[in-house]
Amino acid sequence: MPALIEAFLDPASSTYSYVIYEAEGGQCAIVDPVLDYDPAAGRTATTQADRIVTFVREHRLQVQWLLETHAHADHLSAAPYLRQLLGGQIAIGQSISAVQGVFKGLFNLEAEFAVDGSQFDHLFAPDESFMIGNLKATALHVPGHTPADMAYLIDSDVILVGDTLFMPDVGTARCDFPGGNANQLFASIRKLLAFPAGVRLYVCHDYPPEGREHQCQTTVGEQRKRNIHVRDGIDEATFVAMRTGRDAGLGMPTLLLPAIQVNVRAGHLPPAEDNGVTYLKIPLNKL
Repeated sequence: MPALIEAFLDPASSTYSYVIYEAEGGQCAIVDPVLDYDPAAGRTATTQADRIVTFVREHRLQVQWLLETHAHADHLSAAPYLRQLLGGQIAIGQSISAVQGVFKGLFNLEAEFAVDGSQFDHLFAPDESFMIGNLKATALHVPGHTPADMAYLIDSDVILVGDTLFMPDVGTARCDFPGGNANQLFASIRKLLAFPAGVRLYVCHDYPPEGREHQCQTTVGEQRKRNIHVRDGIDEATFVAMRTGRDAGLGMPTLLLPAIQVNVRAGHLPPAEDNGVTYLKIPLNKL
């Protein structure tokens, strides 16, 4: 039986979260869940995550995995909230330790903050196999956007690509965050596009051009024919020159500073200070 995939769009961040399962009443994985955050008020909420909770409960699913494709810079993760309500293991690629090391220094995080990925329940090695119920899955290491980006191959015909690829008319992810690398991203994309043309690709974000509704699913074949940045015929040097030049003109994501501080902790908020209040830091004149 093919994997069933339910998509949930967070309009505020243009993020797609997913529930992947084989059948009603079975086990499932939740991918890239979003915690609502109001930067003006400094308040979190669970509106988007609660949509996933409702779906999981209505379909009598048991959560086995809470999968992160990387430490996102555009939204806070709701994985701990969902784990508390629904169970499951929070997992990410083992290269998250490199990302943690960079941002521990940038934010001058507490000395006790470990940079070994231990905040997560499971760290995937490249090409590690795992199961979602009876669905066979593989964790693919696809660095470039960040050093720790992962894509998740499900039963050989579906890949959750994270931020590595967008819809063909949008292109590809930026590579100018710490540890990002356009050459690595090109190699990672070609790795994904080496799969058969009919393999379905589910993106983590969509930023549709005017006149098109949000979409989340494409195919390897469509990407190879139509992706504006990496379709067949565009070589590595051309891609790197385009990506580097484009990234130089991009502003920082609105939620980068709060999101990274939370997401390198597997979605947990920083520890409360001696007054019982949790704080996020803003490094001045550093980015």
